[in-house]
Amino acid sequence: MGSVRRRGSNSWLLDFCGPNGRQRETIRVPTRAEAERELKKREGDHAYGRALFAAADKVTFENLTTLLLQDYANNQKRSIGKAKKSVERLAEFFGGWRAVSITGADVVTYIEKRLRAGYAAASVNRELAALKRGFRLAVKNRLISHDHVPHIAMLKERPPRAGFFEAEQFQAVLHRLRPEIKSVALFAHETGWRLREVLGLERRNVDLREGYARLDPGTTKNNEGRVAYLSPELLAILRAQDAATRELEREKAILIPWTFHRRGRRILRFLASWQTACRLAGVPGMLFHDLRRTAVRNMVRAGVPERVAMQISGHRTRSVFERYNITSDADLREAAKRIAAHNNGSADHRRSVAGEPAATGSIHEGR
Repeated sequence: MGSVRRRGSNSWLLDFCGPNGRQRETIRVPTRAEAERELKKREGDHAYGRALFAAADKVTFENLTTLLLQDYANNQKRSIGKAKKSVERLAEFFGGWRAVSITGADVVTYIEKRLRAGYAAASVNRELAALKRGFRLAVKNRLISHDHVPHIAMLKERPPRAGFFEAEQFQAVLHRLRPEIKSVALFAHETGWRLREVLGLERRNVDLREGYARLDPGTTKNNEGRVAYLSPELLAILRAQDAATRELEREKAILIPWTFHRRGRRILRFLASWQTACRLAGVPGMLFHDLRRTAVRNMVRAGVPERVAMQISGHRTRSVFERYNITSDADLREAAKRIAAHNNGSADHRRSVAGEPAATGSIHEGR
């Protein structure tokens, strides 16, 4: 029969019979009752011949995060930088802890601390997802058992941003952008490509004769290649820009690989000028990423099949694509007009079948 002894404020020493004799394990739970339940679970595992993971108490939080970052590196995930940031935030709280000591209550305490510090639920969820992934990898590698994995409940996030540009708003912003940034915005407005994808586009990937631009596999968020054929208007702008680039190359005796550049230098960021243009255009707070939403919405409005629109914009799943296919107040008004026109047409058809004259004017006429 095992025993439970207090060891610190929220720690307990479990003493029980394991496969190799007496075994001691320190766990972190808030009450004796929970510690006793953990003891019974371990004794039950031993009785039924299940693995006790005798070395589980030696697995640390750092072991979990090492597995996580190794997994990101091995799979060449582009978001490894964000994963490292999440690990840094988690380490501020869980650094030095043993994995088996992390409980659901501890996770709740971590969440409360992060929210009090002013972090959004979405940011906290990215950190919780990293912690959860670390535990799953530890289980997969048989360092700990499923019973050692704490309950990690994700927070409810705000609805996805619904920003997009109406035509006149986009034109107003365009007029206030510098020429080299204006072409970047026009390209994103038409294709829906991400800013990083647009700024990283090389001239060798733009066929000005055939009229298309392509992204090589491995250069996109989902690592898949992509091709987009361009409108005559956008193609004319890119041709003029390419001619100016060739002239600059001759003038400076340099090679310029980038489609979009500032006097031969790659454009890396333009946040301040973008914010200024939006403010002067009367749409403060709009993001460059809102052009991606706008492009998706425009494609759907133009009757482009969703499968084709997803291929152009680079959305892998329909659920995410739908988040970008935003309905505006103008869309709803247009829907009401179409419904009214349809209903009026159906009513006229019914009257003609019945031999009655078609309705004209207001419903109040003739009273």
